[in-house]
Amino acid sequence: MALTRPVSANIEGSLKLAPSRENTDAIIASKTMTRAAHRATLGDIGNKVSKMTIDASKKPIKKEIIQAAKGRTLQKNKATSSLKSADIEIYRDKEPAVIVEVLPTFKTKLTLPECEPVSAPAPMDISDDKPDAFSRALLTVEDIDANDRDNPQLVSEYVNDIYSYMRILEAKYFVKRNYLEGREVTGKMRAILIDWLCQVHHRFHLLQETLYLTVSIIDRYLQVKQVSKNKLQLVGVTAMLVASKYEEMYAPEVADFVYITDNAYSKADIRDMERDILRSLEFSFGKPLCLHFLRRNSKAGQVDAMKHTLAKYLMELTIVEYDLVQYLPSQIAAAALCLSMKVLDSSQWNDTLSHYSTYSEKDLLPIQQKLAHLVVKAENSKLTAVRTKYSSSKFMKISTAAELKSPALLELAAAAAASS
Repeated sequence: MALTRPVSANIEGSLKLAPSRENTDAIIASKTMTRAAHRATLGDIGNKVSKMTIDASKKPIKKEIIQAAKGRTLQKNKATSSLKSADIEIYRDKEPAVIVEVLPTFKTKLTLPECEPVSAPAPMDISDDKPDAFSRALLTVEDIDANDRDNPQLVSEYVNDIYSYMRILEAKYFVKRNYLEGREVTGKMRAILIDWLCQVHHRFHLLQETLYLTVSIIDRYLQVKQVSKNKLQLVGVTAMLVASKYEEMYAPEVADFVYITDNAYSKADIRDMERDILRSLEFSFGKPLCLHFLRRNSKAGQVDAMKHTLAKYLMELTIVEYDLVQYLPSQIAAAALCLSMKVLDSSQWNDTLSHYSTYSEKDLLPIQQKLAHLVVKAENSKLTAVRTKYSSSKFMKISTAAELKSPALLELAAAAAASS
Protein backbone atom coordinates (compact mmCIF):
# COMPACT_ATOMS: atom_id res chain seq x y z
CA MET A 1 0.00 0.00 0.00
CA ALA A 2 1.65 3.24 -1.11
CA LEU A 3 1.72 6.21 1.29
CA THR A 4 0.76 9.62 -0.12
CA ARG A 5 1.35 12.93 1.54
CA PRO A 6 -1.84 14.88 2.30
CA VAL A 7 -2.64 17.85 0.16
CA SER A 8 -2.44 20.20 3.15
CA ALA A 9 1.17 19.23 3.75
CA ASN A 10 2.08 20.00 0.16
CA ILE A 11 0.41 23.35 0.31
CA GLU A 12 2.12 24.13 3.57
CA GLY A 13 5.55 23.30 2.15
CA SER A 14 5.10 25.27 -1.05
CA LEU A 15 3.35 28.51 0.14
CA LYS A 16 4.51 31.06 2.68
CA LEU A 17 1.51 32.59 4.45
CA ALA A 18 1.45 35.86 6.25
CA PRO A 19 1.60 35.61 10.00
CA SER A 20 -2.04 36.52 10.76
CA ARG A 21 -4.48 34.95 13.18
CA GLU A 22 -6.50 33.38 10.37
CA ASN A 23 -3.37 32.01 8.74
CA THR A 24 -2.15 30.66 12.07
CA ASP A 25 -5.45 28.87 12.66
CA ALA A 26 -5.29 27.41 9.14
CA ILE A 27 -1.75 26.15 9.67
CA ILE A 28 -2.70 24.50 13.01
CA ALA A 29 -5.75 22.92 11.39
CA SER A 30 -3.70 21.59 8.48
CA LYS A 31 -1.11 20.06 10.83
CA THR A 32 -3.87 18.40 12.84
CA MET A 33 -5.37 16.92 9.65
CA THR A 34 -1.93 15.72 8.59
CA ARG A 35 -1.36 13.84 11.88
CA ALA A 36 -4.80 12.31 11.67
CA ALA A 37 -4.18 11.16 8.12
CA HIS A 38 -0.84 9.65 9.11
CA ARG A 39 -2.42 7.82 12.05
CA ALA A 40 -5.18 6.51 9.83
CA THR A 41 -2.68 5.31 7.27
CA LEU A 42 -0.46 3.67 9.86
CA GLY A 43 -3.51 2.15 11.43
CA ASP A 44 -4.38 0.46 8.14
CA ILE A 45 -0.86 -0.88 7.80
CA GLY A 46 -0.91 -2.22 11.32
CA ASN A 47 -4.12 -4.12 10.65
CA LYS A 48 -2.59 -5.78 7.61
CA VAL A 49 0.67 -6.91 9.17
CA SER A 50 -0.77 -10.19 10.30
CA LYS A 51 -1.94 -10.89 6.76
CA MET A 52 1.41 -10.27 5.17
CA THR A 53 3.37 -13.33 4.10
CA ILE A 54 7.04 -13.72 3.43
CA ASP A 55 8.06 -15.44 0.23
CA ALA A 56 10.83 -17.83 1.26
CA SER A 57 11.78 -18.54 -2.32
CA LYS A 58 13.12 -15.03 -2.82
CA LYS A 59 16.58 -14.36 -1.49
CA PRO A 60 16.99 -11.46 0.92
CA ILE A 61 18.50 -8.36 -0.62
CA LYS A 62 22.03 -7.76 0.60
CA LYS A 63 22.94 -4.23 1.40
CA GLU A 64 25.97 -2.81 -0.30
CA ILE A 65 28.56 -0.69 1.37
CA ILE A 66 30.33 1.94 -0.63
CA GLN A 67 33.97 2.13 0.31
CA ALA A 68 36.29 4.78 -0.96
CA ALA A 69 39.79 3.81 -2.02
CA LYS A 70 42.63 6.22 -1.48
CA GLY A 71 43.08 8.46 -4.47
CA ARG A 72 40.61 6.38 -6.50
CA THR A 73 36.96 6.50 -7.47
CA LEU A 74 34.31 4.93 -5.32
CA GLN A 75 33.80 1.17 -5.68
CA LYS A 76 31.00 -1.07 -4.42
CA ASN A 77 31.88 -4.10 -2.34
CA LYS A 78 29.48 -6.65 -0.88
CA ALA A 79 28.80 -6.40 2.84
CA THR A 80 29.64 -10.04 3.25
CA SER A 81 33.22 -9.57 2.00
CA SER A 82 35.94 -9.76 4.63
CA LEU A 83 38.50 -7.10 5.53
CA LYS A 84 41.16 -9.13 3.76
CA SER A 85 39.33 -8.80 0.44
CA ALA A 86 39.07 -5.03 0.99
CA ASP A 87 42.81 -4.79 1.53
CA ILE A 88 43.43 -6.70 -1.66
CA GLU A 89 41.17 -4.26 -3.50
CA ILE A 90 43.13 -1.28 -2.17
CA TYR A 91 46.62 -2.64 -2.84
CA ARG A 92 45.85 -4.39 -6.08
CA ASP A 93 47.86 -1.87 -8.16
CA LYS A 94 51.00 -2.23 -6.09
CA GLU A 95 53.94 -4.28 -7.26
CA PRO A 96 53.67 -8.01 -6.48
CA ALA A 97 55.81 -9.36 -3.71
CA VAL A 98 58.82 -11.42 -4.60
CA ILE A 99 58.44 -15.03 -3.44
CA VAL A 100 61.65 -16.88 -2.72
CA GLU A 101 61.35 -20.66 -2.71
CA VAL A 102 63.88 -22.48 -0.59
CA LEU A 103 64.88 -25.83 -2.05
CA PRO A 104 66.47 -28.54 0.09
CA THR A 105 70.06 -29.38 -0.60
CA PHE A 106 71.35 -32.91 -0.86
CA LYS A 107 74.88 -34.05 -0.24
CA THR A 108 74.59 -36.88 -2.70
CA LYS A 109 73.26 -36.76 -6.21
CA LEU A 110 69.87 -38.38 -6.68
CA THR A 111 69.52 -40.88 -9.49
CA LEU A 112 66.12 -41.92 -10.73
CA PRO A 113 65.57 -45.48 -11.92
CA GLU A 114 64.98 -45.95 -15.57
CA CYS A 115 61.35 -46.75 -16.44
CA GLU A 116 60.55 -49.59 -18.72
CA PRO A 117 58.63 -48.69 -21.84
CA VAL A 118 54.87 -49.21 -21.55
CA SER A 119 53.60 -51.82 -23.96
CA ALA A 120 50.00 -52.39 -25.07
CA PRO A 121 48.19 -55.23 -23.25
CA ALA A 122 47.82 -58.47 -25.11
CA PRO A 123 44.31 -59.38 -26.30
CA MET A 124 42.27 -61.71 -24.10
CA ASP A 125 42.57 -65.36 -25.02
CA ILE A 126 39.15 -66.97 -25.27
CA SER A 127 40.26 -70.37 -26.44
CA ASP A 128 38.52 -73.37 -24.94
CA ASP A 129 41.65 -74.86 -23.40
CA LYS A 130 42.26 -71.90 -21.07
CA PRO A 131 40.85 -72.19 -17.54
CA ASP A 132 40.32 -68.43 -17.20
CA ALA A 133 38.90 -67.91 -20.67
CA PHE A 134 36.02 -65.53 -21.23
CA SER A 135 32.73 -67.38 -21.56
CA ARG A 136 32.03 -67.91 -25.23
CA ALA A 137 28.40 -68.62 -24.47
CA LEU A 138 27.73 -65.00 -23.57
CA LEU A 139 28.87 -63.94 -27.01
CA THR A 140 25.82 -65.67 -28.52
CA VAL A 141 23.31 -64.66 -25.85
CA GLU A 142 20.72 -62.22 -27.12
CA ASP A 143 19.50 -59.35 -24.97
CA ILE A 144 15.78 -60.07 -24.96
CA ASP A 145 15.02 -56.83 -23.06
CA ALA A 146 16.79 -54.48 -25.48
CA ASN A 147 13.53 -53.32 -27.09
CA ASP A 148 11.71 -52.84 -23.78
CA ARG A 149 13.56 -49.76 -22.57
CA ASP A 150 10.69 -47.42 -23.42
CA ASN A 151 8.04 -49.50 -21.64
CA PRO A 152 8.21 -48.91 -17.88
CA GLN A 153 5.77 -51.76 -17.17
CA LEU A 154 8.31 -54.32 -18.40
CA VAL A 155 10.95 -53.02 -15.92
CA SER A 156 13.74 -54.03 -18.26
CA GLU A 157 16.39 -52.42 -16.05
CA TYR A 158 15.94 -54.87 -13.19
CA VAL A 159 13.87 -57.74 -14.58
CA ASN A 160 16.85 -60.08 -14.28
CA ASP A 161 17.21 -59.17 -10.60
CA ILE A 162 13.53 -59.96 -10.08
CA TYR A 163 13.90 -63.44 -11.54
CA SER A 164 17.04 -64.03 -9.49
CA TYR A 165 15.03 -63.24 -6.36
CA MET A 166 12.22 -65.51 -7.54
CA ARG A 167 14.68 -68.40 -7.74
CA ILE A 168 15.65 -67.71 -4.16
CA LEU A 169 12.00 -67.82 -3.11
CA GLU A 170 11.23 -71.09 -4.90
CA ALA A 171 14.15 -72.72 -3.12
CA LYS A 172 12.97 -71.28 0.20
CA TYR A 173 9.43 -72.68 -0.10
CA PHE A 174 10.34 -76.08 -1.53
CA VAL A 175 8.29 -79.26 -1.10
CA LYS A 176 10.03 -82.43 0.04
CA ARG A 177 10.01 -85.65 -1.91
CA ASN A 178 7.48 -88.23 -0.60
CA TYR A 179 6.27 -85.87 2.10
CA LEU A 180 3.05 -87.91 2.52
CA GLU A 181 4.94 -91.07 3.46
CA GLY A 182 3.50 -92.68 6.60
CA ARG A 183 0.36 -90.54 6.65
CA GLU A 184 -3.32 -91.25 6.25
CA VAL A 185 -3.52 -89.16 3.08
CA THR A 186 -1.79 -90.83 0.15
CA GLY A 187 -0.46 -89.59 -3.17
CA LYS A 188 -3.40 -91.13 -5.00
CA MET A 189 -5.87 -89.21 -2.80
CA ARG A 190 -3.96 -86.04 -3.53
CA ALA A 191 -4.14 -86.73 -7.29
CA ILE A 192 -7.92 -87.21 -7.13
CA LEU A 193 -8.30 -83.95 -5.19
CA ILE A 194 -6.18 -81.95 -7.65
CA ASP A 195 -8.06 -83.38 -10.64
CA TRP A 196 -11.37 -82.36 -9.06
CA LEU A 197 -10.02 -78.89 -8.27
CA CYS A 198 -9.06 -78.47 -11.94
CA GLN A 199 -12.72 -78.93 -12.81
CA VAL A 200 -13.79 -76.45 -10.10
CA HIS A 201 -11.23 -73.96 -11.35
CA HIS A 202 -12.53 -74.30 -14.91
CA ARG A 203 -16.13 -73.92 -13.76
CA PHE A 204 -15.40 -70.74 -11.77
CA HIS A 205 -13.43 -69.26 -14.73
CA LEU A 206 -10.47 -68.40 -12.53
CA LEU A 207 -6.99 -67.35 -13.59
CA GLN A 208 -4.32 -69.93 -14.35
CA GLU A 209 -2.16 -68.55 -11.54
CA THR A 210 -4.93 -69.36 -9.08
CA LEU A 211 -4.80 -73.07 -9.90
CA TYR A 212 -1.01 -73.31 -9.53
CA LEU A 213 -1.07 -71.34 -6.28
CA THR A 214 -3.85 -73.59 -4.96
CA VAL A 215 -1.73 -76.69 -5.51
CA SER A 216 1.28 -74.97 -3.95
CA ILE A 217 -0.71 -74.11 -0.82
CA ILE A 218 -2.05 -77.67 -0.53
CA ASP A 219 1.39 -79.26 -0.76
CA ARG A 220 3.02 -76.84 1.65
CA TYR A 221 0.18 -77.24 4.17
CA LEU A 222 0.06 -81.03 3.99
CA GLN A 223 3.82 -81.07 4.44
CA VAL A 224 3.62 -79.45 7.88
CA LYS A 225 0.18 -80.62 9.07
CA GLN A 226 -1.35 -84.02 9.70
CA VAL A 227 -4.73 -84.08 7.95
CA SER A 228 -7.29 -86.86 7.93
CA LYS A 229 -8.78 -87.99 4.63
CA ASN A 230 -12.17 -86.64 5.70
CA LYS A 231 -10.70 -83.13 5.84
CA LEU A 232 -8.71 -83.37 2.59
CA GLN A 233 -11.43 -81.85 0.41
CA LEU A 234 -11.85 -79.07 2.96
CA VAL A 235 -8.15 -78.29 2.63
CA GLY A 236 -8.51 -78.20 -1.15
CA VAL A 237 -11.44 -75.77 -1.37
CA THR A 238 -10.00 -73.55 1.35
CA ALA A 239 -6.65 -73.42 -0.46
CA MET A 240 -8.47 -72.34 -3.62
CA LEU A 241 -10.32 -69.67 -1.63
CA VAL A 242 -7.04 -68.26 -0.29
CA ALA A 243 -5.44 -68.41 -3.75
CA SER A 244 -8.43 -66.61 -5.25
CA LYS A 245 -8.12 -63.82 -2.73
CA TYR A 246 -4.43 -63.54 -3.60
CA GLU A 247 -4.72 -63.61 -7.41
CA GLU A 248 -8.25 -62.73 -8.50
CA MET A 249 -9.89 -59.34 -8.84
CA TYR A 250 -13.22 -60.83 -7.72
CA ALA A 251 -12.76 -63.97 -5.67
CA PRO A 252 -15.60 -66.50 -5.23
CA GLU A 253 -17.51 -66.29 -1.96
CA VAL A 254 -17.37 -68.84 0.82
CA ALA A 255 -20.93 -69.88 -0.02
CA ASP A 256 -19.80 -70.87 -3.52
CA PHE A 257 -17.32 -73.36 -2.11
CA VAL A 258 -19.95 -74.69 0.30
CA TYR A 259 -22.22 -75.28 -2.69
CA ILE A 260 -19.48 -76.90 -4.80
CA THR A 261 -18.80 -79.42 -2.02
CA ASP A 262 -22.52 -80.29 -1.86
CA ASN A 263 -22.75 -78.86 1.68
CA ALA A 264 -20.21 -81.33 2.98
CA TYR A 265 -18.64 -78.46 4.94
CA SER A 266 -20.15 -75.33 6.43
CA LYS A 267 -18.98 -71.73 6.14
CA ALA A 268 -17.56 -71.93 9.63
CA ASP A 269 -15.50 -75.00 8.70
CA ILE A 270 -13.99 -73.21 5.72
CA ARG A 271 -13.19 -70.10 7.78
CA ASP A 272 -11.55 -72.17 10.51
CA MET A 273 -9.45 -74.03 7.96
CA GLU A 274 -8.50 -70.72 6.32
CA ARG A 275 -7.16 -69.38 9.61
CA ASP A 276 -5.22 -72.59 10.19
CA ILE A 277 -3.65 -72.45 6.71
CA LEU A 278 -2.65 -68.81 7.14
CA ARG A 279 -1.00 -69.50 10.49
CA SER A 280 0.73 -72.67 9.34
CA LEU A 281 2.22 -71.02 6.25
CA GLU A 282 2.95 -67.78 8.13
CA PHE A 283 0.97 -65.73 5.60
CA SER A 284 3.67 -66.37 2.98
CA PHE A 285 2.18 -67.04 -0.46
CA GLY A 286 4.82 -65.45 -2.66
CA LYS A 287 6.30 -68.68 -3.99
CA PRO A 288 6.87 -68.27 -7.75
CA LEU A 289 4.79 -70.34 -10.13
CA CYS A 290 5.67 -72.28 -13.27
CA LEU A 291 3.81 -69.76 -15.39
CA HIS A 292 6.11 -66.95 -14.30
CA PHE A 293 9.19 -68.76 -15.54
CA LEU A 294 7.51 -70.11 -18.67
CA ARG A 295 6.63 -66.63 -19.89
CA ARG A 296 10.23 -65.53 -19.47
CA ASN A 297 11.55 -68.62 -21.24
CA SER A 298 9.07 -68.27 -24.11
CA LYS A 299 10.24 -64.71 -24.63
CA ALA A 300 13.88 -65.81 -24.63
CA GLY A 301 13.16 -68.57 -27.15
CA GLN A 302 10.82 -66.43 -29.28
CA VAL A 303 8.43 -69.35 -29.52
CA ASP A 304 5.01 -69.27 -31.14
CA ALA A 305 1.64 -69.79 -29.48
CA MET A 306 1.56 -73.51 -30.29
CA LYS A 307 4.79 -74.24 -28.43
CA HIS A 308 3.78 -72.06 -25.51
CA THR A 309 0.39 -73.79 -25.20
CA LEU A 310 1.93 -77.25 -25.35
CA ALA A 311 4.36 -76.26 -22.60
CA LYS A 312 1.41 -75.12 -20.48
CA TYR A 313 -0.30 -78.48 -21.04
CA LEU A 314 2.82 -80.35 -19.96
CA MET A 315 3.15 -78.19 -16.84
CA GLU A 316 -0.46 -78.69 -15.86
CA LEU A 317 -0.06 -82.45 -16.13
CA THR A 318 2.63 -82.24 -13.43
CA ILE A 319 0.40 -80.71 -10.75
CA VAL A 320 -1.63 -83.93 -10.54
CA GLU A 321 1.46 -86.15 -10.34
CA TYR A 322 2.65 -86.71 -6.77
CA ASP A 323 6.06 -87.99 -7.85
CA LEU A 324 7.02 -84.57 -9.28
CA VAL A 325 6.31 -82.36 -6.26
CA GLN A 326 10.00 -82.03 -5.36
CA TYR A 327 10.97 -80.25 -8.60
CA LEU A 328 11.24 -76.48 -8.61
CA PRO A 329 8.81 -74.44 -10.73
CA SER A 330 11.68 -73.06 -12.82
CA GLN A 331 12.86 -76.60 -13.62
CA ILE A 332 9.41 -77.74 -14.70
CA ALA A 333 8.86 -74.64 -16.84
CA ALA A 334 12.21 -75.00 -18.61
CA ALA A 335 11.77 -78.75 -19.21
CA ALA A 336 8.22 -78.28 -20.52
CA LEU A 337 9.29 -75.68 -23.06
CA CYS A 338 12.34 -77.68 -24.09
CA LEU A 339 10.21 -80.77 -24.71
CA SER A 340 7.58 -78.71 -26.55
CA MET A 341 10.20 -77.30 -28.92
CA LYS A 342 11.71 -80.72 -29.48
CA VAL A 343 8.37 -82.38 -30.25
CA LEU A 344 6.82 -79.76 -32.52
CA ASP A 345 9.69 -78.78 -34.80
CA SER A 346 12.87 -80.21 -33.29
CA SER A 347 14.09 -76.77 -32.18
CA GLN A 348 17.33 -76.60 -30.24
CA TRP A 349 17.75 -75.31 -26.70
CA ASN A 350 20.14 -72.47 -27.58
CA ASP A 351 22.52 -70.41 -25.46
CA THR A 352 19.98 -67.64 -24.91
CA LEU A 353 17.50 -70.08 -23.38
CA SER A 354 20.20 -71.66 -21.25
CA HIS A 355 21.27 -68.25 -19.99
CA TYR A 356 17.84 -66.92 -19.01
CA SER A 357 16.48 -70.23 -17.69
CA THR A 358 19.81 -71.08 -15.94
CA TYR A 359 19.44 -74.71 -17.16
CA SER A 360 21.14 -76.53 -19.97
CA GLU A 361 19.42 -79.16 -22.09
CA LYS A 362 21.42 -81.86 -20.34
CA ASP A 363 20.15 -80.68 -16.95
CA LEU A 364 16.55 -80.88 -18.16
CA LEU A 365 16.73 -84.33 -19.75
CA PRO A 366 15.49 -86.36 -16.70
CA ILE A 367 12.47 -84.09 -16.27
CA GLN A 368 11.71 -84.21 -20.00
CA GLN A 369 11.58 -87.99 -19.83
CA LYS A 370 9.07 -87.85 -16.99
CA LEU A 371 6.96 -85.28 -18.81
CA ALA A 372 6.88 -87.48 -21.91
CA HIS A 373 5.82 -90.39 -19.72
CA LEU A 374 2.95 -88.29 -18.34
CA VAL A 375 1.73 -87.49 -21.86
CA VAL A 376 1.60 -91.16 -22.78
CA LYS A 377 -0.05 -92.11 -19.49
CA ALA A 378 -2.71 -89.37 -19.78
CA GLU A 379 -4.38 -91.12 -22.71
CA ASN A 380 -5.52 -94.03 -20.52
CA SER A 381 -5.73 -92.29 -17.14
CA LYS A 382 -8.97 -91.97 -15.19
CA LEU A 383 -8.00 -88.45 -14.16
CA THR A 384 -8.95 -86.64 -17.35
CA ALA A 385 -9.61 -83.06 -16.23
CA VAL A 386 -6.40 -81.56 -17.63
CA ARG A 387 -6.48 -83.50 -20.89
CA THR A 388 -10.15 -82.63 -21.47
CA LYS A 389 -9.47 -78.98 -20.74
CA TYR A 390 -6.69 -78.74 -23.33
CA SER A 391 -8.68 -80.61 -25.96
CA SER A 392 -10.92 -77.56 -26.48
CA SER A 393 -10.41 -75.05 -29.26
CA LYS A 394 -9.51 -72.40 -26.70
CA PHE A 395 -6.24 -74.24 -26.12
CA MET A 396 -5.75 -75.18 -29.81
CA LYS A 397 -6.75 -78.79 -29.04
CA ILE A 398 -3.16 -79.31 -28.08
CA SER A 399 -3.79 -82.43 -26.01
CA THR A 400 -4.98 -84.27 -29.14
CA ALA A 401 -2.18 -83.09 -31.43
CA ALA A 402 -0.53 -85.73 -33.59
CA GLU A 403 2.93 -84.55 -32.53
CA LEU A 404 2.33 -86.02 -29.07
CA LYS A 405 2.79 -89.45 -30.64
CA SER A 406 6.04 -88.60 -32.37
CA PRO A 407 9.02 -90.97 -32.11
CA ALA A 408 11.04 -88.39 -30.17
CA LEU A 409 8.43 -88.20 -27.41
CA LEU A 410 7.85 -91.95 -27.29
CA GLU A 411 11.58 -92.51 -26.98
CA LEU A 412 11.83 -90.18 -24.00
CA ALA A 413 8.79 -91.83 -22.38
CA ALA A 414 10.32 -95.26 -22.81
CA ALA A 415 13.55 -94.07 -21.17
CA ALA A 416 11.55 -92.78 -18.18
CA ALA A 417 9.68 -96.06 -17.83
CA ALA A 418 12.93 -97.98 -17.97
CA SER A 419 14.60 -95.87 -15.29
CA SER A 420 11.65 -96.20 -12.91
